Amino acid sequence: MASSFSTDLKLELMVTGENSGTWGDKTNTNLNLLQQAIAGYQSIAITSTNTTLVMTDATISDARNAVIEFTGTITANATVFIASGIEKTYTIKNSTTGAFTLALNQVGGSSVIWGATEKNIKGVYLNGTNANTIDLSTLGGQISTSTALADFVVGPNELDTSSVTEVKIASSAVTSTKIASFAVTSGALDTASVTSVKIAAAAVGPTQLQNTSVTAGSFTSASITVDAQGRITAASSGVAGGGTFVPKVISAGPASGTYTATAPASLGGAYMYAGGGGRGGDGQNSGNPNPGGNGGEGGFGYYQFPITQPFSQPYSVGGAGANGSQPGNSQSTGGAGGTGGSTSIGTVGTVTGGNGGNGGNNGNSPGNPGNAGAAPGATLVGNIRTHMVGANFGVAQTNGALLIYENSGT
Repeated sequence: MASSFSTDLKLELMVTGENSGTWGDKTNTNLNLLQQAIAGYQSIAITSTNTTLVMTDATISDARNAVIEFTGTITANATVFIASGIEKTYTIKNSTTGAFTLALNQVGGSSVIWGATEKNIKGVYLNGTNANTIDLSTLGGQISTSTALADFVVGPNELDTSSVTEVKIASSAVTSTKIASFAVTSGALDTASVTSVKIAAAAVGPTQLQNTSVTAGSFTSASITVDAQGRITAASSGVAGGGTFVPKVISAGPASGTYTATAPASLGGAYMYAGGGGRGGDGQNSGNPNPGGNGGEGGFGYYQFPITQPFSQPYSVGGAGANGSQPGNSQSTGGAGGTGGSTSIGTVGTVTGGNGGNGGNNGNSPGNPGNAGAAPGATLVGNIRTHMVGANFGVAQTNGALLIYENSGT
């Protein structure tokens, strides 16, 4: 009768009278297999695909080891399979890298699973059908209380900073009588002991803060002094409305650029004039000149705007519209004048140019004036040219102009 093999460790079970002359070698093989099952260790690199450990008859095999360490980088959840029917215990260490689960499964049964961040050692036993965990959650008994702990004193360096948490202290366990005689002296805590994570949100109130020399109260347009710890050590009220208005941009059209507010400025003002429309060209009527219409005045207005730092806006200043053409023959109509260019500051506002006048022999009418109706609209319209001594901007056939002021002066 031929030899058979054990179910769990695949040892060769020799029949009496068989294997004459090889019995000793086969016995040594069995002893080596037993040694692997009792004390064997093997490091096995796995990947993200499923891995199967084998137990081969009468042969050193990876599934027979007592201790197995799984290594390698996994990029997905991985499972290691062992054939059903085998009954065995293991000590298994999960040394894989990668935040994914690792499962040990006896084919067809339940698994022992390591979580995505659970890189530790587990005791495992196979009952032939399922893989089972051996740990504190599955063991019986309890940890007995020792009277030797009654006189135990915890020194300042015997607990790390994260050992004592609120879940480890029973509700209402710390009473005022238990801490009444306890005093923390200036040298009892080092500078690194009290950190922000150890102070609950909103736990430090006004009564815990040391007073400064600042008198409590409200301050308008305040001038303040702050120390290196972020405390206000001096404060006084200033003059409302910021600094003196000073000109920052003075430009005649056609022109463009970018206005960037000076750091302290909080309010700006702008006089904006659009270009005037061009005059219509003269016509001829049987040799007699017939003058064209004047161009319309460019729009104008004053815009006041808040400045939120940093503040930067593009601007453009319109030029005058071109005069209409004058053909010069005996029966002809002069060309219409061109529209004056608009003047604008980014999101602040726009004033539009005046329309060109009609050419002679075509009604002889002037162009329409521009306006300041574009959003957000000027805060002051009308004859504001009186605000600029000697200014003659924005009228017919003239360039526009732009003046920007800000309250950054002293």
